[in-house]
Amino acid sequence: MALARLAPPPRLVDWSILALVGFEVGSGLVSLTVGTPDGAWLFVLHAIAGFTLVGLLLFKFRRVRHRVTDTARWDGGTPVSILLGTLALAALGTGVVWALAGPVRVAGWPLLFGHMVLGVSVVPVLLWHLRHRFRLPSTAGVEARRTSLQYIALVGTGALAWRVQGAVSDALSLPGADRRFTGSKEDGSDAGNEFPVTSWVADDPDPIDAGDWALSVTGEVEQPRSVTYDTLVGTTVGEERERATLDCTSGWYSDHDWHGVRVGDLLDQVEPTDEARWVRFRSVTGYRWSLPLEEARDALLATHVDGEPLSHGHGYPLRLVAPGRRGFQWVKWVDSVELTRRQDLGQWVAIHVSGLG
Repeated sequence: MALARLAPPPRLVDWSILALVGFEVGSGLVSLTVGTPDGAWLFVLHAIAGFTLVGLLLFKFRRVRHRVTDTARWDGGTPVSILLGTLALAALGTGVVWALAGPVRVAGWPLLFGHMVLGVSVVPVLLWHLRHRFRLPSTAGVEARRTSLQYIALVGTGALAWRVQGAVSDALSLPGADRRFTGSKEDGSDAGNEFPVTSWVADDPDPIDAGDWALSVTGEVEQPRSVTYDTLVGTTVGEERERATLDCTSGWYSDHDWHGVRVGDLLDQVEPTDEARWVRFRSVTGYRWSLPLEEARDALLATHVDGEPLSHGHGYPLRLVAPGRRGFQWVKWVDSVELTRRQDLGQWVAIHVSGLG
């Protein structure tokens, strides 16, 4: 009965769940591009919203439990509702377990990746569920003051649960306490090429012969040029280095000393035109990503990691090292640097289809 008194009106609960699911999926996707601590607030809101969603689901499950447990009351939408509830609980549960436990892997994949897949899977099932259960929001039975207090209590409880989870992890020194603000956990730092090899979607070319490879620097430049691997290695290793964190969206991070050529030094040799605003880094697979010109100048094109030549899996002969960016933006197997006037929005398609041909 106490739980019932705390529950907002049924339709508000339903629409609140819909809104929070949308926020969780949206904030989760946006967070994949956040790599600097000044964006940590997004991860905090994502976590608080998740705990708040748990409370709303408790209200929802309490209300519909008889329609689920009594098979005589089932209709065409009941199996979809059960699937939706299962996926939602699995997504929330894997998120909590990842936050508390060590670098758990399932079938070789970090549990955080499973959390993302489950979260995205909720969306189509939820849309199908709405086909059977859609009801317009109603103000019937809504008392503004009481409902406002109920939602303040819900969000406050979600925030408190997030704080308690963090405090418990720290107090008990749980494995999950040692993670970045992104949720990623350390794996293979300062061990040369001994850190995880991952690729976005299907990006995985055959090994590259450095003798047949060259880096082209073109676009909005006065002096286009091509640079061989021997030239890069012979003039830059030991001279340009960057201590940077590679934070992979699949749930791990790794700290390394990267060696190579500073992009700014390379650009000075080709003399960018006044129209140049962006720098596009392209892989031999067609995978590509662009950085604003000033940010790109501070990036590194690495040939070595912790003093070792990059392995094929880590981008040999050349990969982009972009501090503050997530791992999928660190283009591997780079063979082209192009200065452009505008950001390349087509990169969002390229990173999903490269390697599929």
